[in-house]
Amino acid sequence: MVNSFPESPQPQTNAQEPAINGSTISGTVLDTNGDVLQGARVQLSQKGAPGTHREVTSGATGQFAFEDLPPGTYIVTVSGDGMTRYVSEPITLRSGEPVIVPNVVLGVAAATTSVTVMDKEQASIQQVEIAERQRVLKVFPNFYSSYDWNAPPMLAKQKYRLAVRTLIDPVTFLTTAGIAGAEQYKNVFPSFGGGFEGYAKRYGAAYASHASAELFTRAVFPSVFRTDPRYFIKGTGSVQGRALHAVSSTWVTRGDDGRRRINFSQILGGLSAAALSETYFPPEERGVNLVVINGLGDLGGNMVDNLIREFLLSRITTRAKR
Repeated sequence: MVNSFPESPQPQTNAQEPAINGSTISGTVLDTNGDVLQGARVQLSQKGAPGTHREVTSGATGQFAFEDLPPGTYIVTVSGDGMTRYVSEPITLRSGEPVIVPNVVLGVAAATTSVTVMDKEQASIQQVEIAERQRVLKVFPNFYSSYDWNAPPMLAKQKYRLAVRTLIDPVTFLTTAGIAGAEQYKNVFPSFGGGFEGYAKRYGAAYASHASAELFTRAVFPSVFRTDPRYFIKGTGSVQGRALHAVSSTWVTRGDDGRRRINFSQILGGLSAAALSETYFPPEERGVNLVVINGLGDLGGNMVDNLIREFLLSRITTRAKR
């Protein structure tokens, strides 16, 4: 159910993507039940710089962002009619580096008030719907790139839904066919044999490897460890900084609570999928080498995918209109 602060002004800034220049301070406003709040007043002031006060209101999914900020030390204050007041610790902002404020939680004061609340499931469903519309050149799925630094997390049900949606996408079947064809041509995994039967076995193994990796890294382990399976586009700062963000996201990710944590979902997911491949590859192909090659290949592939998402796909990805 969605309620709203009485006559709350519309957000004065677009909180969907980081600014091209300068730095960004962003975050999400929640109530004590963990539901997002729309229409909360968010104020930003820079210490030692009078007259730099800025104000926005939280958006439809509780998000807020202050963009194109110079380096300095800032304070974020969040309040709302009938709500408690939040004041952040001093935030040190460096050039070109976005900062995400840990989830801001406002309690409801004793007086009765009306607030905008989008419950966690609604917000999670919305995120999946946004992801499903993202395609490169309107064809190839780009479901796991997030262009909204303030995007609310997905619940476990939606993590599984998006993973399954990826696995049944026609492009996935075509890509797998291409991989199996290349393996057939190069005679990779020779114990599969040749001809149509050999191709069918390679296709099945390739799809099983992809499906298990997708489910483990995008749904199973993210649900267990409560991490976000998406890659969040940085889009600002130096090339080196953006490349480091892309590569490090394989190893450090965002938790559902908005905090950074070790990406056990990707690490263990890739290795688990590689270990599972021992059950469907021929005995001649099994062994430590198969697990290591598939496991490290998945981790390395994820780093490459993140770099491609960061630098190449943004301008050619069709996105949902919001």
